[in-house]
Amino acid sequence: MRLEDERESTNVEDRRGSRMTGGRAGGIGLGTIALALVAMYFGVDPAVVLNMGQGLQQNSQVESQPIPNDDVEAKFVAKVLGSTESTWSKIFQNAGQQYPAPTLVLFRGATPTACGTGQSAMGPFYCPGDQKVYIDLAFYDEMKNRFNAPGDFAQAYVIAHEVGHHIQHLTGVSDKVQQARQSARSEAQANQYSVRLELQADCYAGVWAHHADGANRILEPGDVEEAMRAAAAIGDDALQKQAQGYAVPDSFTHGTSQQRMRWFNQGLTTGDIRKCDTFSVATI
Repeated sequence: MRLEDERESTNVEDRRGSRMTGGRAGGIGLGTIALALVAMYFGVDPAVVLNMGQGLQQNSQVESQPIPNDDVEAKFVAKVLGSTESTWSKIFQNAGQQYPAPTLVLFRGATPTACGTGQSAMGPFYCPGDQKVYIDLAFYDEMKNRFNAPGDFAQAYVIAHEVGHHIQHLTGVSDKVQQARQSARSEAQANQYSVRLELQADCYAGVWAHHADGANRILEPGDVEEAMRAAAAIGDDALQKQAQGYAVPDSFTHGTSQQRMRWFNQGLTTGDIRKCDTFSVATI
């Protein structure tokens, strides 16, 4: 993946060396940690578990620091975020709108968010309450070692997917899905709304890659395969089979490996957000 021509985003908050003060730092219970682990491996919406385990943490204060110049991983994340900002700013501008970029928070262990206490066990997540993407970079080791999904573009895909949730928040899609979930007749039907939301975020990640490559030729041989491998590794069916030996389709919340690969590729090949309407198609 080539990022030489990409700028580093200034919307990165590095909390890795800070400790929480105020609120209830580290107050999340063992039961919630267990739920968080389930969320990570089975695809449950992290915000749901965070809100269950802890109240709003907006009163908690944390210190942030500049990214060290020799921190290659953090610099990489900042460049990927900068690339998403360039892409989505142009797309919003073409629609006559201004793009309010999210902040990306680097943390270790736990950190307060507007959605509750964020835990590393959750994996990367987006909190609409503060419009921030949260990631513990140790997750990339998890991708490589546990999910066999290494590579820099696979890592970029993860960030672009979470930024996709930010787009959904800005456009009101997330709120509509939440309302639909609440009025669903069954848990299985509610889960289907979540699956379509997640697949749209995958498609938006592909849209970013399409435009970023068109602008600055970021893709190198093997990069697309890295993203596809990552999408396949974190499909609900793959995660459930890895954890318990079988899959329960009605419990899926993020989509199968095949669906995640398909919708990422849809965005990548078309570069058209209108082609990411996962809610109007009969079959996803």
